[in-house]
Formats: sequence, C-alpha cells, structure tokens
Amino acid sequence: MASREIDDVDKAILYALQEDARNASSGDIAERTDTSDSTVRKRIRRLESDGVIKGYSANVDYQRSGYPLRMLLYCTASIPERGDLIPDVLAIDGVVSVQELVTGEQNLLVTAVGETDGDITSVAQKLLDMGLTVADEVLVRTHETTPFGEFDAGNRPTDDA
Repeated sequence: MASREIDDVDKAILYALQEDARNASSGDIAERTDTSDSTVRKRIRRLESDGVIKGYSANVDYQRSGYPLRMLLYCTASIPERGDLIPDVLAIDGVVSVQELVTGEQNLLVTAVGETDGDITSVAQKLLDMGLTVADEVLVRTHETTPFGEFDAGNRPTDDA
C-alpha cells in the first residue's frame, strides 16, 4: 500500500507509463503534467519505492512469438494457503500470471501459454500435484489491455459534466 496519497500528477505519470513506459521520457511526462523533469523523476522513484509501480514489462503477443495457446485455469486452493502458493505457481514453466480471487469457489486464476495441448496439460498436472483443484479451463483467443482511464486527468469527468 502506498505510504502517501496519490495525487493528479502521480496519476498522470502512472497513465503515461501504462501507455508506453519504454518511450515515455521524464521530460515528455513533465510537459504533460506541467511539472519539471526532476519532479517527474522523483515522483517515479517514490511510486516505485512505495510499491505503486511494481515493475516494467513488455506486452508480449504470445501467439506471434510461437505460443499460440493461452489458457485460463480456474483453480481452488485452501483459503489459508492460496496467497502462499502464488510464487510456486508462477515458477511452473508456461505460467505467465496468477491472480488471487477473493469471491467464489475458485480462488486462483492461472494464465498459462504453450505451443501444444501437452504444454497446457503439463501445467494443469503440476497444479494438481501442488494440491490445487482445477475447476475450469478457458481457451483465450485474444487479450488486450489499456491504461486505466481514471489516471488520465484529460479524460476524467469534471464536476461541470
């Protein structure tokens, strides 16, 4: 949890980094936020140290990179263990993300990619070997993301709207 309040400048920085962290220079972000380059750099360092920015990663098109199968595996783990299992699940070859769900019977959502059905079956088997129940499997055709609109000061509704 952030140790300081996230203000509009922080939100604009987060939006810019979500749009294109690789090409968003602190100078470009400073222009957008009407602040200085050094202010943006300090804010980014603070957002990183507060754990608001957890890291930077590439948005990979797994299908185009040779892994045409993307499977969502809805799993059930014992409630006291589910959070502790996440690092072990992430260590399984082919697993690219894990989400802890807090409602419903299925409480872990595992995303795995692979070249063949066997790759996905191997992931499912390893989940079973860990004591998880795989309740459902969903094959995903596409997965797209967008920056969180509430971080974009230019697109937020005003009180006048």
